[in-house]
Amino acid sequence: MKKIITLAAIFSTVLVTAASAQNKPEYHIIKTFHINSAGGYDYTTVDSASNRLYLSHGTQVNVLDKTTGDSIAVIATDKDVHGIALVHDLGKGYITNGSANSVLVFDLATFKVLAHVPAGTFADGILYDDYSKKIISCNGRSKNMTVIDPVTDKAIATIQLTGWPETATSDGKGKIYVNNAEKSEIDVIDATTFKVINSWPIAPGKSASGLAIDRSTMRLFAGCDNSLLIVMDATNGKVVASLPIGDECDAVGFDKKLKTVYSSNGDGTLTIIKELPDDKFTVVQNLKTLKGARTNAVDQLTHLVYLPTAEFVPKKPGQFRPAAIPGTFKVLVVGK
Repeated sequence: MKKIITLAAIFSTVLVTAASAQNKPEYHIIKTFHINSAGGYDYTTVDSASNRLYLSHGTQVNVLDKTTGDSIAVIATDKDVHGIALVHDLGKGYITNGSANSVLVFDLATFKVLAHVPAGTFADGILYDDYSKKIISCNGRSKNMTVIDPVTDKAIATIQLTGWPETATSDGKGKIYVNNAEKSEIDVIDATTFKVINSWPIAPGKSASGLAIDRSTMRLFAGCDNSLLIVMDATNGKVVASLPIGDECDAVGFDKKLKTVYSSNGDGTLTIIKELPDDKFTVVQNLKTLKGARTNAVDQLTHLVYLPTAEFVPKKPGQFRPAAIPGTFKVLVVGK
């Protein structure tokens, strides 16, 4: 009788342990990289090929070892930094300087500044389109996009929109997609003529900032201001799904192998969404991060997600975002 009770107790313990393992959150914050300098922040770019992480921070870009968080270099600029794009074939990087209305060019090997390319007013998001082989700057206040030839580092075209552009992405086959935040639509641009060929409403989403694409299924993922992630068919503009996310999403990342979407939300959450067959999508976790962790970058090799943030002083009346406290800038590294 005693033996039976003991076996029953062991079996019960196994069941509880298994249930606990199933309920345990799959994603968590693995480590934190601390950067002791002042300034705000925006986008971050991970370079899996060279093991680097590029962080916009105030008037500079901090280049870190993406594994250890050790500093590799600092690229100083004259004005506020927002986005970073890389062109490995030419050994160059491109940085948008918002209030300077320009794009800075630097050498990927030496980090030396090579040029400054004039752009539209308030150069913000940036994209390297691997189809046209061009750099595309999203200029918020002039409501247009500057097309730069990275071979000559000259602006070759301006794409005029009806509202301010946030993030842009590409299907790699001749189409560029950009969040027209002011009009709550995704504008489609021909990557040969650099003309807008479609404008697709994102309703029930509003004023999207983050944007990513699954090129294999041709699905766009737009993170909206009204706490929704919109999934759109990139071939025809049909909204195929809308899912709840946290507030203040400013970037959306996508892991191509894991078929996972990451919405980084300034309210201090990371909404993790799994893409399933037949246009099925499910929120698998809302990971608690830190207030202000609104942008992210996904490492396609390690499947880690990097989220910059800081600590803040109280927000003043009429202020867009609260100021970061000097010396509190950090990067959260999230994984399974």
